[in-house]
Amino acid sequence: MKILMFIMLLLIGHLQYRLWVGDASIGQIKTYQQRLDELKVRVTEKQDRNQALYAEVLDLRKGQEAIEERARDELGMIKEGETFFQVID
Repeated sequence: MKILMFIMLLLIGHLQYRLWVGDASIGQIKTYQQRLDELKVRVTEKQDRNQALYAEVLDLRKGQEAIEERARDELGMIKEGETFFQVID
């Protein structure tokens, strides 16, 4: 009976050690959960960015207005017959 009790105490001690200190302990699980939450936030941000880029690509494919707007803003282009004024502060 004493041997059985001793074995049970050793088993309980071993399980408690694994629960608090060993692999897959409570501390590790909390750390992994925090990392997972951070990664989920980053994935959401990247998905939003990808959706915005996809919408911009569709807009560029469909209409000339988006292409014209980008040419004006990024390349400084003007249409024929327009006058360009540059204001310097």
